[in-house]
Amino acid sequence: MPKVDKDNPVFIEIEYPDRELDRVTTFFRLFMIIPPLIILSLLANSSVLWNRGPWTWQWPGLPGYVVSATVLLILFAEKYPKWWFNWNLNLARFTTRIGAYFALLTDEFPSTDEDQAVDLQLHYPDVKEELHRAMPLIKWFLAIPHYVLLFFLNIVALMLVIIAWFSILFTGRYPKALFDFVVGVFRWNLRVLAYAILLITDEYPPFSLE
Repeated sequence: MPKVDKDNPVFIEIEYPDRELDRVTTFFRLFMIIPPLIILSLLANSSVLWNRGPWTWQWPGLPGYVVSATVLLILFAEKYPKWWFNWNLNLARFTTRIGAYFALLTDEFPSTDEDQAVDLQLHYPDVKEELHRAMPLIKWFLAIPHYVLLFFLNIVALMLVIIAWFSILFTGRYPKALFDFVVGVFRWNLRVLAYAILLITDEYPPFSLE
């Protein structure tokens, strides 16, 4: 297992499929992805129901992460309950497996619990030693430059996935350069998620695909 710590709080690696990929499931990928998306939607809706109340709410576009309650607990109690962290970690893993399947990085149907080709690790923070209690209030704002860049990078990545779709249909292979770029965008998104949403680190994410 790769080492993650306060200096390197995020690790993600997606195994390059050095083999011929399944052309049939690739061709029908937009339909194949529907069942795991339904499961992810149900998880998000369950989180909304569970979080209803005056102190918590579901952040738009996020699939059921425990966010608002974590902000309050870091701010007022300097705590990050381990089971909240484990929920966020495993949900991030599941979401990433779905994203990798959609982006054709793997032709393994996304598992709800097995890592498969996606290795994603996050550092569990010692809140009192590693996090500033007021930072969760402003991280979302500090990350705005990343949001802007990721908007364009995700568009580019989507275009490359379309090119890879044709490549797999005709050759059975995902071009390695395209694969590495798309994985780099996944990595960048995850670092921003860990910083601004999951709140596991105060280290500002680097502007890098590496």
